[in-house]
Amino acid sequence: MGDATTAGRPETATAPESTEPVPPGLDEAGLRLDVDGAVATVTLNRPERRNAMTFATWRGLAAIGRSLPAGVRVVVLRGEGPSFSAGIDLGMFSGGGGGEGFTDGSDAEGTDRFIAGLQEGYTWLRRPDIVSVAAVHGHAIGAGFQLALACDIRVIAEDAKFCMKEPALGLVPDLTGTKPLVELVGVGRALELCLTARTVLADEAARIGLAETVVPRDGLDGAVRDLAEALLAVNPGAAAATKRLLWQAAENTLDEQCAAERREQIGRLREVFGS
Repeated sequence: MGDATTAGRPETATAPESTEPVPPGLDEAGLRLDVDGAVATVTLNRPERRNAMTFATWRGLAAIGRSLPAGVRVVVLRGEGPSFSAGIDLGMFSGGGGGEGFTDGSDAEGTDRFIAGLQEGYTWLRRPDIVSVAAVHGHAIGAGFQLALACDIRVIAEDAKFCMKEPALGLVPDLTGTKPLVELVGVGRALELCLTARTVLADEAARIGLAETVVPRDGLDGAVRDLAEALLAVNPGAAAATKRLLWQAAENTLDEQCAAERREQIGRLREVFGS
């Protein structure tokens, strides 16, 4: 799930019907949601704990995904304070993470359902009707690293530091991070990063494909704002169709991808030319 200092894409990720803008309980989950027109900003808001995450955090993220207003097209994930996220709140290992501790896994079916519910906090970020952007500064460890990986685009500050810490804790990354990590850097590099739990600095992150853009720390907000404006300038239907195509391209054969392009283009032609 993730680590903290003390301080693949699901095929079924679709837009929910609810348009309730602010789910209840976000403050207690260490989250803040701000919606400004077509841009929603989700802030990890436990700066005194370097935005360490709890079960409540992941459930809160899932609730945001279920209730996101229909007009939102860009979702920005950011962290308050000095870090994006230090990963899991280590208090959860002793039952101190919001009153909950880890299950021992003896109830396999129950544990499977439990983890699936936490993963929902990440999977909605791949929905084709939105573009998700991780604005990463400082530490992005474990669950925080996986949250950045769950986003479509990562814009990072020069002080960003990534680390996949779960295996060092005797666990595995289970918040949807293994698939995008392998897709971005390959199996060999992903294995090396996970099993050594070493820190990846911003320049290496950009070089190996973990980040699209690296900017000075004081330029992060501006860079993300400019990116959001550019993304919103594209026709929303074309943006959603293109995202669907790009996400499936790696797993399709050439013939399958050609067919998918034809299907999407037929839909676009009907909308643009009114057929």
